[in-house]
Amino acid sequence: VLFFWTPGARLFSLSGAFFAGPEAQPTAAPRLRAHDNRSMVEIIADHPAELVRTDSPNFLCSVLPSHWRCNKTLPVAFKVVALGDVPDGTVVTVMAGNDENYSAELRNASAVMKNQVARFNDLRFVGRSGRGKSFTLTITVFTNPPQVATYHRAIKVTVDGPREPRSKYQNPTPPTPNITHHVITINTHKEVHASEATAKDE
Repeated sequence: VLFFWTPGARLFSLSGAFFAGPEAQPTAAPRLRAHDNRSMVEIIADHPAELVRTDSPNFLCSVLPSHWRCNKTLPVAFKVVALGDVPDGTVVTVMAGNDENYSAELRNASAVMKNQVARFNDLRFVGRSGRGKSFTLTITVFTNPPQVATYHRAIKVTVDGPREPRSKYQNPTPPTPNITHHVITINTHKEVHASEATAKDE
């Protein structure tokens, strides 16, 4: 192939297929996925009460119950949503801990990205967070380099889970007496006594 040099420092072939130099054409920008141009606020608005911000601007995750029973299936499958471009098949893991239980036992705590969403199949919190304490979730997305997002005070996990307020059991409402039943009973007794008195007179 013959190449020519010009004072503009452009290098090209006769066919124009090869072109380099300071005036080279810019490469095409990568195509963005449909929701990459949308803000975090817009995406959260589309999923009210479902998604919450993490401390990373690149990831959202599912809202967890404030209090839950250990080793119980969550009411909704836990998801991590990427706002940037994360390739399909990227592994995502979740860890939970606090100052009392720094690495709580979890089940089904890994998933893979598909269409910018990692859906965890039956994520369960086996370890307990401690009395009056909640777990902080650490979400790791194994891109190159890995990305980490944190969900603070995500969920409290106890043996029994949430309970009904104690006041319901301390002051139960007394049952309403069945007045009709008592009236019928009294009348029945009167009829029996009257029948017995009549029998004696005879």
